Amino acid sequence: MVFYFTGTGNSRYIAEIISKRLDDDIVSLNEKIKQNDYSEIHSDRPIVFVFPIYAWQMPHIVRDFIKKVKFSGTKKVYFIATCGAESGNAVHFIKNLCYEKHLHFMGIMTIKMPENYIALFSTPSKEKAAEIVSAAKPKAVKAAGYILTERSLPCEKLIFIDIAKSSFINKFFYNHIISDEKFFSKDSCIGCGKCVQVCPTNNITLENNRPVWNGNCTHCMACISFCPVEAIEYGKATEKKRRYYIKDGEIH
Repeated sequence: MVFYFTGTGNSRYIAEIISKRLDDDIVSLNEKIKQNDYSEIHSDRPIVFVFPIYAWQMPHIVRDFIKKVKFSGTKKVYFIATCGAESGNAVHFIKNLCYEKHLHFMGIMTIKMPENYIALFSTPSKEKAAEIVSAAKPKAVKAAGYILTERSLPCEKLIFIDIAKSSFINKFFYNHIISDEKFFSKDSCIGCGKCVQVCPTNNITLENNRPVWNGNCTHCMACISFCPVEAIEYGKATEKKRRYYIKDGEIH
């Protein structure tokens, strides 16, 4: 069973490749979280979690989902992390989570995908994004090979700075950076509700046909990236920045 959490489709794309190779079910954590569904998960085959890296750790929203859910059947769990750069020391925190949940950690593999965190960074051009996505597919296929034969994923080398990024910087990021206060919609907003639909935390509501953010944001960038008329901004940080998302294998 392959679970994925995604903001702009990177992790869904990788999860789709892996689930197809494994001929196994694929499940959206976005939808389960959105529906407040924390029911027991049973699988006789290894479980795979695919998610983006947020400030060099597993997103807290994914971590909290795993903490809340009871798992039965297999104890083997694989982790695939998509990121624009590197995953830091995310493995340390994931191992601790597995220990807490009595799950057998089978390794983590990091797969580079196009940068999408436009609250701080710029996304690549469509051509560069296509190049990155193309290079990611063989690594996803390789990961599926390990999972199919139930082998542990190869260990990834860590350096001291990885530890600092995943501890001190991650805390700063969640305490001081993640906020929805800077999100707003421009007059070009058409009130379509797409942002409401794609928000995994049900954080956005429409008032007078304009989105309102309600303080429970995880900075997945789904609302700003999927807006069909690019009417959503994050302060001045996203002005004139290219939006990015990938759906059904197609880069936008």
